[in-house]
Formats: sequence, structure tokens, C-alpha cells
Amino acid sequence: MHSRHLYAVLIALTFVALGTGSPALAHSGDAAAGGFVTGFLHPILGWDHVIAMVAVGLWGAFLGAPAVWLLPVTFPLVMALGGMLGAAGVPLPGIETGIAASGLVIGLAVLFAARPPLPVAAAIVAVFAIFHGHAHGSEMPGAVSPLAYAGGFVIGTGLLHLCGIAFGMLTRSRPGTLAVRGAGGVIAALGAGFLTGAL
Repeated sequence: MHSRHLYAVLIALTFVALGTGSPALAHSGDAAAGGFVTGFLHPILGWDHVIAMVAVGLWGAFLGAPAVWLLPVTFPLVMALGGMLGAAGVPLPGIETGIAASGLVIGLAVLFAARPPLPVAAAIVAVFAIFHGHAHGSEMPGAVSPLAYAGGFVIGTGLLHLCGIAFGMLTRSRPGTLAVRGAGGVIAALGAGFLTGAL
């Protein structure tokens, strides 16, 4: 598949996945009190969040500099904006679908070694970050500090990105590249499972 066609497919998949699918109800809204700790654990304890955030790190490492730092910085910054919208009660349709679609689309980008222009990759990551952030913000317990909670989920997200980057560094060898692309395939399959409600 030519690179231009692959980029077009990735962008199309982003919009198709957001517009279709049965949303996976992975968020129960239950949260323990504790501000920072609650925020920190929210992305780490939700597998739909974990796979997407690890995938962002994998894709950034696969693309190399400057994407290796730009994508993992773009995601939490835009996610914080989505968190503010969620905490403020601003409605956003298809939140669970957007979260599940992020794992599918970014996983496929890694699997197929997609190398779009950096602004395109950053835009794809940013779109999905809004959904993740909105979920975090809307599920913030009323008894916690919003600032502490936001700091917790941004740091938790950053650690998941670092895990993806660390694994993604295996791309320095051919067997490592195959392993990273295989991990992208696993993430895409899990994302499809969340999207269809199978997981």
C-alpha cells in the first residue's frame, strides 16, 4: 500500500470508527476518593485507556524524532483540555466509541508502519486525546481537588506513553521492529474488541 493511500485510510478509519460501532461501556463512574491518586489510577486501570496511550508512545518511537516526544506531549495537553470540558459538563457524543477507536486506529498505524506527515499524526493523536480527557474529567469524583485529579491523570498518561516509547525503541533492530509492529496489531485487535463491545 502506497504511503499516501495509507495516510488516507488512517484518517478515514479515524472518522469511520468515531461514527460507527457499539460503544464499549468500560467506565462505571465509580471512583475512590483521593484526588491525585484517583486521577493517576484512572488511565492505568482502564484497559481501553492503557492500549491507546501505550500505542501513542509506540507510534512516536516508530516515527522517531521529533514525533517521539511531540506525540506524547500533544496527547496529555489536549487530553487536559478534554478533561476540563468533561468536568464542566460540556457534552461530547461518542466518548466510549472514540476511546475504543483510538486503540484501533493508532494500533493499525503501528502495525502498518504508517509514516504520515507529523502534523497529520499529531492531529490524529489530538482528536483521540479529547475523548480520553473528557472521560477522565466527567468521571472526576465531586469530593476531590480538580487540579490534583488532573495532575494525576496527566502523569499516569505520561507513564503509559513512556512504556510505549521504551518498547518502541526496539525498532532499532529488524526483529525489534517486527515485535513493535506486532504489538500494534495486538493493540488494534483489542481496540476493535472494545469498539464492538466484544471486550
